Amino acid sequence: MITLENLCKTYQSNGKETIAVDNINLHVPQGEICVLLGPSGCGKTTTLKMVNRLVAPTRGTIAIDGQDTASYNTIQLRRNIGYVIQQIRLFPNMTIQENISIVPKMLGWPKNKIQDRVLTLLEMMGLGSSFLRRYPKELSGGQQQRIGVARALAADPPVLLMDEPFGAVDPINRQSIQDEFIKMQSQLGKTVLFVSHDIDEAIKMADKIALFRAGKIEQYDSPNNILADPATDFVREFLGSDRTLKRLSLMQAKEILDKTTPVIRAGSLSVDARAKLNKLKCHLPLVLDEHNKVMGYLDLNENLVADLTKLHPVPAFVHPEDNLRTVLSTLLDHETNWLPCISEDGGFEGYIHLKDLAHHLAQGQQL
Repeated sequence: MITLENLCKTYQSNGKETIAVDNINLHVPQGEICVLLGPSGCGKTTTLKMVNRLVAPTRGTIAIDGQDTASYNTIQLRRNIGYVIQQIRLFPNMTIQENISIVPKMLGWPKNKIQDRVLTLLEMMGLGSSFLRRYPKELSGGQQQRIGVARALAADPPVLLMDEPFGAVDPINRQSIQDEFIKMQSQLGKTVLFVSHDIDEAIKMADKIALFRAGKIEQYDSPNNILADPATDFVREFLGSDRTLKRLSLMQAKEILDKTTPVIRAGSLSVDARAKLNKLKCHLPLVLDEHNKVMGYLDLNENLVADLTKLHPVPAFVHPEDNLRTVLSTLLDHETNWLPCISEDGGFEGYIHLKDLAHHLAQGQQL
């Protein structure tokens, strides 16, 4: 959907040339989020602004859906590209409905279509129709930022440019807005260029990361591949010494589920249960009821008679969709090296073992 070829931007000052963007080549497939990541002054925002021609390229081409943006009328180009920045700049004298409706009105959409679109976007942003007649000053910073995203999406543009859009929002609201955006993106499938200097945000949001340094792209790949196999020393240093731990947020519990370690069914407990449990070679077997729900676990090291009165409560549960960062935190919080994984309805799915989590990370690091 977005292709940059040999893209350059230079500035002249007092007879000296400064290179801001140096021969960038980048292809962003339709429906993907590409995060432009890097330190201040590396050229990522300049690159973004060249896509909608807020900054004119010095050399090179930019194509959207195969068409060179230089062939577009500049105003029409910008109306067909959503644009979200950190400083939201909602019009203070307009209601939220009027703010979101600006571009569709310019494009001549009928009133009923605009109204439907505004309501749909408010719902996607986790807000609602009660916000229609409010003014920006009546909203929190996080709510205003959501309206900024909704306004950028109002005319249903195929491409969305976002320049550190959540940078001015407090950490709690930022996480909420990121989650809402990811949920919305799964429905809309926009092609997104997203500038960030925050590694954790890039890992969370991106399908691909383009890591910039001094106007050039040092590495362009998926978050997992960049974390597992940095292409250069600069990339390795920028990601930090904890880059292996950062990969945990990209993996889910279901990837390391152990379904082979035995469990005991409550109905099978009997006078010879001790012999059966010893044969299983599992010192802490879970006991499940007839509905596949976890009742607790037995500790064979206590040399107790295996009966329901001696069950220990499970300290916590994890779920198949939990990321491994959450799983590791839960294991450490409860000072345990294993936990059961259960489905939304409480059914037992398998065991999570700390050793399997570590092994899974190590395997990916070797790829």
